[in-house]
Amino acid sequence: MFDFSSIVPSIPYILQGIGVTLQIVISATIIGLLLGILLALCKIGSIKPLKWFAEFYTSIFRGTPLVLQLMIIYYLFPQILDINIEAMPAAIIAFGLNSAAYISEIIRAGINAVDKGQQEAAKALGIPYSKMMKDIILPQAMKNILPSLMNEFITLNKESAIVTVIGALDIMRRAYVVGGDTFRYLEPLLIAGVIYYVMTLVLTFLGKMIEKRMRRSD
Repeated sequence: MFDFSSIVPSIPYILQGIGVTLQIVISATIIGLLLGILLALCKIGSIKPLKWFAEFYTSIFRGTPLVLQLMIIYYLFPQILDINIEAMPAAIIAFGLNSAAYISEIIRAGINAVDKGQQEAAKALGIPYSKMMKDIILPQAMKNILPSLMNEFITLNKESAIVTVIGALDIMRRAYVVGGDTFRYLEPLLIAGVIYYVMTLVLTFLGKMIEKRMRRSD
């Protein structure tokens, strides 16, 4: 049933996809984190148009399939705007915009979990809202939500496999290529599955290590 003899020479080629996957996931996470912070601040702010926009944005990106968002950015935007976009930038943009919706909810929950008395004390001392958020509230919120952010990163790492639909040479796409060359798809896909599993275990371990260090610093 299994015959890995013809697949073994191609394992290094599949492993090269780890770099592509991590590049997409890390870049998308940075975009998602920065945009997520802005969206979260809009959601808890008092400016209603910004609040409505942030809620609408989150609703759209959480309420539609990620693969649809990816294909719209890769196929539809170039058609409308008459521009050419490569698979990697399209994947990073799609994953970043999607991740921002989820991260904004995580950050909002983290901000709301910070003792309200600290905000009241900052206001009483005349500390500007932006400085209060940057120096007092957000650092505490980020520490509280670190496990949730790590879970989002791990989820993004697994979901990144869908970039194969637009031809990005990640782990999954390379497994498909090897399958097409050898006419055996099961073995390279199993290898891809093992790689994703090991990556998830490593990221989970790193997340727990970071969480323990953060607790010790308290």
